[in-house]
Amino acid sequence: MSSGSRAGRPKVSSRETLAEAACELFLERGYDATSVADITQRAGVSRSSFFNYFASKSDVLWSGLDARISRASDALVALGSEGDGTAVRDILREIVRDFAPDPLALALRNRAAMGLEDELIRDTGVRQVRLGSAISDAARAAGMGVIHADIVGAAHAAALLSSLRVWAERGAGFDAPESTLDAALRGIDDLRWV
Repeated sequence: MSSGSRAGRPKVSSRETLAEAACELFLERGYDATSVADITQRAGVSRSSFFNYFASKSDVLWSGLDARISRASDALVALGSEGDGTAVRDILREIVRDFAPDPLALALRNRAAMGLEDELIRDTGVRQVRLGSAISDAARAAGMGVIHADIVGAAHAAALLSSLRVWAERGAGFDAPESTLDAALRGIDDLRWV
C-alpha cells in the first residue's frame, strides 16, 4: 500500500462507527440538523457504506431492536396453535435480554437534547404496531378471539416498548431490561392470555 492511499475501516466496525458518529452528531447538532453526509464524514466512510448497514438515518437508532423484533415475530409464528401467555412472554423477554446500551437507548435517554421527541413517538408507534400484530396473530393461531387477541397483542407490545424507554431513561446501571419488562407485564395481568 502506498503512503498516499487511505486504509479503509474494517467492515466489522463500520456499523458501530457509523452509529457512534450519528449519536455524537445528534447530541451536538440535533437529529434534524444532521444529514447522512455528516454522519459518513464523521465516521470516515463512504455514503454507500452507510446504506450497506442502514436504510435511513432513523434506522441507525432502530436497527438493533428491529432485528430482535423480527426474530421474535418468527418465534411467535413458530408457536402455532401451541402458543400461550407464558411462551409469548418468554419470547418478549428474549427481545430485551442482554440489551446493552445502544443508539436507541442513548436516543431514548437523550431525546430532548437530540431533538428526537417526534421521531421517537412516530417510530415507536411503528414498532409497537408491528410487534402487537405479531403477538395478536399468535394469539389467534392459539384460538383466541380476534378482538381479545388484538387487545392482548397491543398491550404486550406497549409493555415491551414502554419498559425499554423506562430502562433507558433510568440508565443502564439501574436494573436489567428484563426486570423492567417483567414489571410492565405484571401491569397488564388483567389482560390475561385466555
